[in-house]
Amino acid sequence: MKILSAEFVLSAKEPVHYPPALLPEIAFAGRSNVGKSSLINTLLNRKKLARTSNTPGRTQEINFFRVNDRLTFVDLPGYGYAKVPEAIRKQWGPMVETYLRERQTLKLVVLILDIRREPSEEDRQLIDWLHFYRLRCLVVLTKIDKVSRNVLTEKRRRIGGEMGSPLPPVPFSAKTGEGKEVLWREIRKAAEWPGAEVS
Repeated sequence: MKILSAEFVLSAKEPVHYPPALLPEIAFAGRSNVGKSSLINTLLNRKKLARTSNTPGRTQEINFFRVNDRLTFVDLPGYGYAKVPEAIRKQWGPMVETYLRERQTLKLVVLILDIRREPSEEDRQLIDWLHFYRLRCLVVLTKIDKVSRNVLTEKRRRIGGEMGSPLPPVPFSAKTGEGKEVLWREIRKAAEWPGAEVS
């Protein structure tokens, strides 16, 4: 995928502050510290477009990024980190659910899991919620460079079955770039771009 432009648009907590719903949107969701920002930066060939942090729970708003003036990436707040204040954690659920349920231009939710960890209860609840509302979902397993190929094969098979994803989980490494082209292919499909139109 040739990235001609990628820029931060805005952060929002309520629909009234979202950017106009003019482009297909791909949302990225997952627990805090699973490598969500690193994945977005790798897909867009940028180092610091999406903020990365060693402090889980840093992202507390919905962040919108415009890609090639044809697509919007949406970075959803991470969930499941106990040290985030309770009031903020309670705010995140309704904020994210409102976006997922009401955004008409949403084409795909990329659910990101750290392959070194077992899916959490929050992960399972989110994918059940997405299935209930018939939202297209793709599971991505990050940090695969930190496990053996045997572990990768076994966990990909098992997590795919457990999460009930219609598509096999995509293995991904921000360090090596493995999985980048596969993920872009699924994003293009979801955005309903012609197969040959990649720039």
